[in-house]
Amino acid sequence: MTIQTTRLSNPAVRAFVTAVNNHDREGFMALLAPGATMADDGTERDLADWVDREIFSSNGHMDVERESGNGRTLLANYRNDTWGEMRTRWSFEVTDDGRISRFETGQA
Repeated sequence: MTIQTTRLSNPAVRAFVTAVNNHDREGFMALLAPGATMADDGTERDLADWVDREIFSSNGHMDVERESGNGRTLLANYRNDTWGEMRTRWSFEVTDDGRISRFETGQA
């Protein structure tokens, strides 16, 4: 069973998932703090390149199964046109002003 995106407890993470699922690249980028970073399966990635390739040019979509860590850690089924569907974990660092300064993802 998935959690409705509107019920995710952390506002920044909720906005992140909403932007991904709505294919809203502009809204997604506005959520990120200046100098934001990310890692995929433990490897640092170029955020802009990864986001374009893994989310927006490949129709990424997240179905969240569970959240923890004050809503900053997710277990989700993630799918895109390149890799299909996989069970993934996501963790987020959120600044005091509510922007995402870092996220990490990978297979769960």
